[in-house]
Amino acid sequence: MAKRRRFTKQFKAKVALEAIKGQRPVHELAKEFDVHPNQIGQWKKQLLEGASQLFDRGQDADTAAQAAELDRAYRQVGRLQVEVDFLKKKVSSGLTIAAKRSMVEQDHPDLSIRRQCGLLKLHRSSYYRGPRGESEKNLELMRLIDEEYLRHPFFGSRKMRDYLVQLGHGVNRKRVRRLMQLMGLESIAPRKKRTTVPDKGHKIYPYLLRDLPIVRPDQVWASDITYVPMRGGFVYLTVVMDWYSRYVLSWEVSVTMDESFCVSSLERALRRYSKPEIFNTDQGSQYTGAAFTGVLTDHGIKISMDGKGRATDNIMVERLWRSLKYEDIYIREYETIADLIDGLRAYFEFYNNRRPHQGLNGRIPAEVYYQTPLLRMAA
Repeated sequence: MAKRRRFTKQFKAKVALEAIKGQRPVHELAKEFDVHPNQIGQWKKQLLEGASQLFDRGQDADTAAQAAELDRAYRQVGRLQVEVDFLKKKVSSGLTIAAKRSMVEQDHPDLSIRRQCGLLKLHRSSYYRGPRGESEKNLELMRLIDEEYLRHPFFGSRKMRDYLVQLGHGVNRKRVRRLMQLMGLESIAPRKKRTTVPDKGHKIYPYLLRDLPIVRPDQVWASDITYVPMRGGFVYLTVVMDWYSRYVLSWEVSVTMDESFCVSSLERALRRYSKPEIFNTDQGSQYTGAAFTGVLTDHGIKISMDGKGRATDNIMVERLWRSLKYEDIYIREYETIADLIDGLRAYFEFYNNRRPHQGLNGRIPAEVYYQTPLLRMAA
C-alpha cells in the first residue's frame, strides 16, 4: 500500500495562493506542484473560509498561539482575495490615469480609498484633484512609439519625435519624452529601457557571457521585462528563457514593475525545470534586489548582469519581445488582462512547441531544449 503524502502548511499556502492569482489553470498547477487538482481546490477553500473554525474553547496555550498565527495568515489571504477580486473587476477596463480614477469606489465595503489608490498605483492627490487622463490620440502615439522602438531601440525622444512628424503627427519633443517615460522606454544609447532602473543600494554583478560558448540547455537562463500595450492602457510582462534553445520556461504579467512578479516567475521555472549554471538579467532593481538574487544564490546559480546601455547583452529575450508583439500583441489588441493572459498562454505554447526558429536551423525550442527529435515528441 502506497504511503500517504504529507504536505507542510507553507506548501499548502503557496499552492493555494498561486490558485488565487488565477493566471494559470488548476491542471497546470497540479502538474507543477505534483498534487491532485481537487486537493488544490480544497486548500484554496480552506484558506478563504477556514478562519472562523480556528478557535475552540478549552485549547491549551500552545494550540491557541498556533491557531492565532494561522488566523492572521488566513485573514491576510482573505484580504488579498478581496483585493484580487477588486483588481480583476477594475483593471480590465484600462490603466490610464483617468480610468484608474474611475475605478475607485468611495463606498467600497472592505477597501479604503487609500488602499484602492495603492492597488491601482494612483496617487491619492491625483484622485482628489482629478487630472486629465491619456487621450485616444496619446494612446495611438504610444502604439506607434512602441512599434518603432522595437525596430530602432536606439531612438531617443528626439528621433522618435522626428519619426512621428514624418507620419503626419504634429507632436513636440516634450510630449514624446513624457509618453516614452510613461511606457518605460528609453534609448539604449547611452542607457537601456527605463524598465531597467538600478537601485543604488543593490549589488551589481559582472557580465559573465562575454566570449562564453553557450552549447547546451540549462547552461544559461535569462530574464527581462517588457511593456505590453492594451486597449486603454498597458501592463508589464516578464519571462524566464533558456538561452541556448530559446525555450520560454515561465512568464508572468503584472500591473506594476515591482520585483515580486519577477521572483514568482523565477521560482516557477526552478520548480518545473533543472537549474541553470548562470542566470543573466539587466541591472534593473527588480533583478538586483535581495529577493531575486537570494533565490539564485540559494540554488547555487551564478549571477550575470548586462552592461549599462547594452540591450544586445540579453539579445535572446529582446528577440522574443519582437516576435511576441508582431505575431500576437499588435494583432490581437487585447482589451482585458484575462484575455491577455489567455492569449499569452496560447502564444508561448505555439512559440515553444510549433514555431520553427531560423537561429535553431529550423527546429523548435522544445525540440532543442529537451534534445528530442520533433517526430518523437509528437508521438
